[in-house]
Amino acid sequence: PARAAAPAAGAAVAATPPPAPVPAGAPAGQPAGAPTTPAAAPTVRIAPGDRVIPVDPVRRRIAAKMVQSKHEIPHAWTMMQVDVTGLVKLREQAGPEFQARTGRPLSYMPFFIKAVVESLREYPILNAQWNGDEIVIKQEINISIAVATEDALAVPVIKHADRLSIAGLNEAVADLAERARAGRLTLDDVTGGTFTVNNTGAFGSFLSAPIINYPQAAILSFEKITKMPVVLENDAIAIRSMMNICLSMDHRILDGLVCGRFLQAVKRRLESYAPGTVSLY
Repeated sequence: PARAAAPAAGAAVAATPPPAPVPAGAPAGQPAGAPTTPAAAPTVRIAPGDRVIPVDPVRRRIAAKMVQSKHEIPHAWTMMQVDVTGLVKLREQAGPEFQARTGRPLSYMPFFIKAVVESLREYPILNAQWNGDEIVIKQEINISIAVATEDALAVPVIKHADRLSIAGLNEAVADLAERARAGRLTLDDVTGGTFTVNNTGAFGSFLSAPIINYPQAAILSFEKITKMPVVLENDAIAIRSMMNICLSMDHRILDGLVCGRFLQAVKRRLESYAPGTVSLY
């Protein structure tokens, strides 16, 4: 969304005229002539052939939360590129046996979440919430996951995600996604999240700037894995599987330094995943 530009250095700025005097008897704190009724809501011109969709309660709640997040939270954004060549090979090699054993296909999402929860232990300030004149660092690590449905967006929560194995996370993600799309989530399923993970790469996205899931401090998007030529440390060029990870942060709680370190921790863990390096069960 567009932001109002600040005046450039040295630019002329029109002086603000002094307020008109308040007549005697006017209520304190209310300028004379102030409107006594709220401004009318903006209207959209509806042309012949336009289709009008009434806003259902779910979409209304989503809209309210998004507006609240953008209105109250000063968003800042940063990203890093991650080499996940080893992770791609791990999933390809372990996938068939994993599905035969668990009955579920092995997705990338549990590896993303595992890297996040271990990095949150290292940098717990990202697992925090703003509370007026204090910052609350949450003890539990409960990961909200964005699940797209046909009509809306559900954000169910994996409780105590740091206690689960890759297989446990894979099952939790699949179960919550299935129940979200079937409309069978409970109130407990969608409350208590402390950090959000969003797999936008599943839809082909290379880059995103997600809106923070209020009142959390940050949300991390994992983008599409793409093969591309990369210059290695010895200046050789190789084809690697690369992925962008994009973090939106609450700048009241977080600054660039700690968020950069957090992303480096996530990157380091993701790049360490390869066949034989991580237990799935």
